[in-house]
Parts: sequence; C-alpha cells; structure tokens
Amino acid sequence: MNDARSRLIVALDVPDRRTALACISQLSGHVGCFKVGLELFVREGPRLVEEILGLGEKVFLDLKLHDIPNTVAGAVRSAGRLGVQMLTIHASGGGEMLKAARNSSDSAERPPILLAVTALTSVSQTEAQRIGVDMPLGQWVERLAQIAMEAGIHGLVASPLEVTGLRQRFGTKPRIVVPGIRPAGLGSQDQARTGRPADAIRAGADYLVVGRPVLQDPDPPGAADRIAAEIANAAEL
Repeated sequence: MNDARSRLIVALDVPDRRTALACISQLSGHVGCFKVGLELFVREGPRLVEEILGLGEKVFLDLKLHDIPNTVAGAVRSAGRLGVQMLTIHASGGGEMLKAARNSSDSAERPPILLAVTALTSVSQTEAQRIGVDMPLGQWVERLAQIAMEAGIHGLVASPLEVTGLRQRFGTKPRIVVPGIRPAGLGSQDQARTGRPADAIRAGADYLVVGRPVLQDPDPPGAADRIAAEIANAAEL
C-alpha cells in the first residue's frame, strides 16, 4: 500500500499558503507527492515550495515552462536549486528548448525529473483542430513525445487515453505522469480526456495526479486512500 501511495500525487490547486499547508497536514502519509501549480506558485512563490520541502514532503512543480531555450534553462536551474522532485515543460516548445532544459537539469546539484507536457487534458479533438492540429489527438501526443524523447527528457505528461499508445511506442523508459484522473462516480469537470485510476495504472502510468476528487471530498485522507487502494489492486493484476 505504501508503494501505491507513492504513485499518487495530489494537486494543490488552492489559492494560498494557509489552505495548501492545511491540505498537506491532512494528507501527509496518504500520498507520495504534492503538486504546486501556477495559481499557488504565482501567489506564494518559491518560499512555499521550500516550506513544503522542509516538512519532508516531495514537490512536483507544475509550471509548464514554454519560452526561448535560454529562459527555460535558467528556470530549470532555479528549480534545481529549490530541490523539487519533478518539473514540467511543454513539449510543444520544440527540440532546442527541450535540450536546453535537459542540459540545465544535468548540471544542477539536485536535478529535477523533467516531464514534457504533451496535450493538456482540457483539450478536445475539436479544440485541437481549432489550433491547427491536423491529426488525431493520440497521434499528436505521440509526435510531441517523440520530440521530447529525442531531447533526452525524463518523462511525459499525458491523459489516461494516451498511455497505452505511449508505452507501445516508447517502452518502459519514460516516466509517465497522468492527470485527468476521475474515480468512478465523478464527472469530468473542465477536463476533456479523463480516465479511472485503475485503468491508467493498467495502461502503464507511473504516477497519477488527482486534485479536486481528493481535496473536495468530505474526507480527503479517505479519498486518497481509496485511490491508493485502486492503484495497488490494479498494479497486482
């Protein structure tokens, strides 16, 4: 069960430090890592990340970096100094940007695991076509993943629907982190491409990212434990 909990990442999609620390206090020991995204990082900055790390927790810094190579390399260096475990960058930034990020990570004292974001889970096939994607979403995800793998990026972020195809194409090497996880009985909310925890694990996901289904449950630790149990059961099959 502890191994299953280590594969569960809770997204701290909350507005401020006080709320984030209250969530961590409730969920410590029930999950493996806490994700700090744009809303919380813009409000509270690196000091909150350092505070969470100081509590002995792991931090997944989800900033989805997308800029010129030199700027992204500098941001990766800064994340390395913080000591975060994982950091996201957009695969659509291109090969040179991704290579700059990987080189910067390699030179860091505490290099973060770099995860290339493929297609956001909020993007539907219709929306992808509106922004110029002229192929099925799964094919687009695999194309972006190929660029990331060629640049030496450590892992990928993709929806539950693309995990099987990514594993078939790239094997066991990349770490695959999967958001858009919705336990049975919950709607998709603002996500377009979602899946259940067990299905994502059986397809080959290494880590699952869950936010509102845990944080908005009347019993957040119990909700986390139920998802961890589903991960454990799926991993044994």
